[in-house]
Amino acid sequence: MRRLAALTAAAVVMTGVLAGCGGTNWADKCTTTAGVVECSADQRTKIDDVSGQLLDGANYSTAQDRGKVLVVNFWGSWCPPCRAEADDLEKTYQATKAQGVTFLGVNLRDDRDSAIQFERGRVTYPSIYDFDGKVSLQFDVTQTSTPATLIIDREGRIAMAIRQATTFTQLEPLVEKIASEKN
Repeated sequence: MRRLAALTAAAVVMTGVLAGCGGTNWADKCTTTAGVVECSADQRTKIDDVSGQLLDGANYSTAQDRGKVLVVNFWGSWCPPCRAEADDLEKTYQATKAQGVTFLGVNLRDDRDSAIQFERGRVTYPSIYDFDGKVSLQFDVTQTSTPATLIIDREGRIAMAIRQATTFTQLEPLVEKIASEKN
């Protein structure tokens, strides 16, 4: 009888713990169409300042880019779709940076040397080295795939998420839309 009571108590505790893990995700409040999550201004979740070490060893914090639109791309040199979208990301960065837009890569589960070699000659914006995924978690993203891209508005809120590889023709108008918003 005591064993049954103990098992029942354990089951109740685990149900409570698991229910806590299944809470509402920020994206649940937004509209998702063809792998793009778009949040209206009143639905956006503010992220805390995120910091980490760049591939070149320097430190970075999103606080230094507050007031700008920040495009964050999660990638790995081992990821064929990441390799395919790199030129489009750089092209979008070059096309939008004059509008107060900056880009940041977050390199996942990769060897640092492979990541540096991959970036060389492809992109001019920095990337955080995030082998174990701790930096990615700071962005409050339940990432379901690599690559993925976030567009964070000038107030530090997640405005859009692209949960797949992207192209210039898809990404550039989305970035410009958020860049044109008034605070």
